[in-house]
Amino acid sequence: MEKFTKLTAVAAPLPMVNVDTDMIIPARFLKTIKRTGLSEGLFYALRHNEDGSKKDFVLDRPAYKDAKILIVGENFGCGSSREHAPWALLDAGIRCIIGPSFADIFHNNCFKNGILPIVLPQEQVDKLMEAASRGANSTITVDLEQQTVEGPDGEVFHFEVDLWKKHCLLNGLDDIGQTLQRAEKIDSFEARQRASQPWLYGQASQG
Repeated sequence: MEKFTKLTAVAAPLPMVNVDTDMIIPARFLKTIKRTGLSEGLFYALRHNEDGSKKDFVLDRPAYKDAKILIVGENFGCGSSREHAPWALLDAGIRCIIGPSFADIFHNNCFKNGILPIVLPQEQVDKLMEAASRGANSTITVDLEQQTVEGPDGEVFHFEVDLWKKHCLLNGLDDIGQTLQRAEKIDSFEARQRASQPWLYGQASQG
């Protein structure tokens, strides 16, 4: 998993509430366990008409083609617990999402996949939403170590984050990475268990 330390990037405004995971990526795009190529289905219904033609969606506008931050409305990521939702966002280059609230499972899945979800008061989100609407000339800086968001006008907002989740993002540790950090202890435990309970490993007791 890629580390998240400090990010300065264009932010795209998505002023919608209750954006669920089916809206983020529809079920028909969930037939793969690969994490690449999913951006094709990202916000599909918001980006396409029924005949497949393109709508005027914010992430398709030239000003936001390099956006790495999303400014969103409350309860973002509600609905089913599909992990493909953060996968699709990450595949599209999104590394940070800022909003007044997130669905719990989506919030946790973001951290597990290298995306930083930031909760800020509505009035601060509104300021960042307005700033993001200015386009590519308006960048936002997110500093995870300092737990700050700096708007294009220099105003700084502080956010809270779980210390363990912060540690994992700063060091690029997903669930597998966390396990590998403890490989020595796991090997030691298995060696002791193999000696004391050999039948668990298909071995006959030597005693």
